[in-house]
Amino acid sequence: MATFLRPILAFDTSAAHCAAALVVDGGTVPRVARFEPMQKGQAERLMPLLEEMLDEAGLAWPDLGGIAVGTGPGNFTGVRIAVAAARGLALGLGIPATGLSAFALMRDPDGPAAHAAEWVSLPAPRDQAYLQAFRYGVPQAAPRVVDPAALPDDLTPPPNLRVIGHRAAEIARPCGAGAVEAALDRLPERLARLASWRFETGALGPRPAPLYVRPADAAPPADPPPVILP
Repeated sequence: MATFLRPILAFDTSAAHCAAALVVDGGTVPRVARFEPMQKGQAERLMPLLEEMLDEAGLAWPDLGGIAVGTGPGNFTGVRIAVAAARGLALGLGIPATGLSAFALMRDPDGPAAHAAEWVSLPAPRDQAYLQAFRYGVPQAAPRVVDPAALPDDLTPPPNLRVIGHRAAEIARPCGAGAVEAALDRLPERLARLASWRFETGALGPRPAPLYVRPADAAPPADPPPVILP
């Protein structure tokens, strides 16, 4: 299998940050990496940040061969900012784009297709967890919200299960599974490795789209709209 040698730009704004990595020459370690914590302002900062990274590497937008973007779950607005930017760049440059979920990024970055049975856990509001099942790196179902202290009865653990991520030991204990407590740290490095693997294998999937596990906290008003008389 030939190595994907064109530069890949990967970025994520799904939480209180702008994170990005630029991979060149088929590598898995970013040539340029950025992680800037910020509570707001990702929409204004993202594109200048990416341009600064290209300048540092001596590259221009037409040099890119692929785009990778974090799709969440995370902050609703933040996820949309990055996904919209990725779609626009891919369309404008005529290059492919791939979406990287936080679940995929949490998995073993050095073996994206490893582990026959995995549950990946991410922190969720109200002391809960987002959980998604993988088999050899392929999602087996849509992610769901669970209570790590009281797993739902319909959640059946497969043989040789490994749970990785948020409160992994607590989730794994009643299942008799192995556990790896982990956090989604070193995000630019994780983005770089997973993006490189996706383009190397051609497993790009559908075009990037926000991954929402729960509805927005802000609910529409329950009262009916007023009647407008003629």
